[in-house]
Amino acid sequence: MLPLGAQAAQTAQAYGPQLEGFAYPHPLQRFEFSSQQQPLGMGYMDVSPEGDGNGRTVVLLHGKNFCAATWEQSIRVLADAGYRVIAPDQIGFCSSSKPRGYQFSLAQLASNTRALLESLGLEKATLVGHSMGGMLAARFALNNPDMVEKLVLVNPIGLEDWQAAGVPYASIDQLYRNERSTTRDSIRNYQLKFYYNGIWKPEYDRWVDMLYGMYAGAGKDIVAWNQAQASEMLFTQPVVHEFPSIQAPTLLLIGGKDRTAPGANRAPAEIAQRLGDYPRLGRATANAIPHATLVEWPELGHSPQVEAPGIFHEALLKGLE
Repeated sequence: MLPLGAQAAQTAQAYGPQLEGFAYPHPLQRFEFSSQQQPLGMGYMDVSPEGDGNGRTVVLLHGKNFCAATWEQSIRVLADAGYRVIAPDQIGFCSSSKPRGYQFSLAQLASNTRALLESLGLEKATLVGHSMGGMLAARFALNNPDMVEKLVLVNPIGLEDWQAAGVPYASIDQLYRNERSTTRDSIRNYQLKFYYNGIWKPEYDRWVDMLYGMYAGAGKDIVAWNQAQASEMLFTQPVVHEFPSIQAPTLLLIGGKDRTAPGANRAPAEIAQRLGDYPRLGRATANAIPHATLVEWPELGHSPQVEAPGIFHEALLKGLE
């Protein structure tokens, strides 16, 4: 009999470069626009509130190893609570375009997101960003303070400047070679370590298969290339130094067992061991952002909305009141 990982790898489904074949929890819509002299499209879900609604909109921003679909439970909870919920996939990710020649920047992705919201007639919204999405939400709030009612950062990356801390730079070509070596087991093992404290539940397999399906499909080359570009973007474009300029009321939701620190694997051991200390980073961030409230869960990891949805959504709804 094959090991469990080998069996899963044999049966995992391959998806298209824009995640064709994967079932999103709500109908996918398409925002077509031009950026950097090329036509592009963002996939997104726009879910109406239950009943009359409360007149407020929440925009959910996914992380690098996630898609809009990963917000499945949060979309349902927020819509049931009366919110309109918009969950886009960023350019280069999941159901959105995968351009070969594109300058990835947090400011560009924020500009794309603003264009999407404006196309939907939205002048103001609450932004909820997880992981890379938290870094993007912070950049959006800095660049578009007039559009942000509240800011929620869920275990965001970018709470420290890895390059300034001594992590060596890796070129996009180096990162691309790393991305091409991605396997289902490497995705699962990384998530097991950083997201779920070494405890795996069967419902997590869906999110592993979602990611691996793009690396296993016909678009694996462009998927890996865009992921490498995104990794370089995150490393070279810190937002931590600008936290004192964020104007929006900010809710920090931090799982304390998280140790995510992009690039730490290529840093000297004495540097790597100091990185990704989320209990310390969360408190420092709460002190740096003028109107911040910190909620800590010492027992949770990088993805509290998936690991402990009941606890997470209770704090989220309370913070949005």
